[in-house]
Amino acid sequence: MIDYRQTQIEQLEKKIEDTKILLSDPSFADLARQELAELEKQKNVLEESMKKSQAKAEDNFDQRNIILEVKGAAGGDEAKLWAEELLRMYTRFAQLKGLSVERIDEYIIKISGKNAFGTLKYEAGVHRVQRIPATEKRDRIHTSTSTVSVLPELEDIDLHINPDDIEFEAFRSGGHGGQNVNKVSTAVRIKHTPSGIVITAQTERSQIQNREIAMKLLRAKLWEIEVEKQQSQISSLRSTQVGRGMRAEKIKTYNFPQDRLTDHRINKSWKNLPIIMDGDIPQDHPAET
Repeated sequence: MIDYRQTQIEQLEKKIEDTKILLSDPSFADLARQELAELEKQKNVLEESMKKSQAKAEDNFDQRNIILEVKGAAGGDEAKLWAEELLRMYTRFAQLKGLSVERIDEYIIKISGKNAFGTLKYEAGVHRVQRIPATEKRDRIHTSTSTVSVLPELEDIDLHINPDDIEFEAFRSGGHGGQNVNKVSTAVRIKHTPSGIVITAQTERSQIQNREIAMKLLRAKLWEIEVEKQQSQISSLRSTQVGRGMRAEKIKTYNFPQDRLTDHRINKSWKNLPIIMDGDIPQDHPAET
């Protein structure tokens, strides 16, 4: 995150230097002064944010709420079904742990409560399933995968986003929620120009609430990008399996014909998949072995 903000500061400094040139032109001097004031303000916000982050460098993300996203990967429709089942498993797990669960999008949930990130951060990665799909007529075992992303919920002070880098659009929700949701443009779509990331949010009835949800999702994804950049250098982050750094390799296999869950990182297996899929996820972590 600090690297990302430092890049923004450097960009602002260049803009400031370019704008100062205009001060010598009487026809642009007033506009230049206004622009300089705004650029300096943005730079100060970023620098203050970095100072606070550095002051609490040992800040424990484990206590943060999380944004958990599951996406079907290899396996077509079966992978999408698998993603839905994983999302239900994590929802049930959170509820059993006394955590609060809020649906953000079709495959995204927010989990709030004590030690949310610390509890689920090891679930990030590729989850493979081996089973006979309901649509399979020849009793053949299929292999599908879904990716799980577990990101800490961040505030603006953690990762400041320049408002000028955001393209905002409001639209009418096409989902459930009653006539009010469908008739009023409460859903939002934001695009972060530097990264190209596009986020939509439409679960709330208020445009303001949906915009805040979208911004939290964006901060989390930008944080994930920074973690990926640093993982080759920061062993502590690599060992926690945070973000997408380990997605190239499967971390768990759910073998339904053999009723077995295997965690490949610690070479350990458990039986009784129905119970596990209902939220009783084993809590043996890679960092603990």
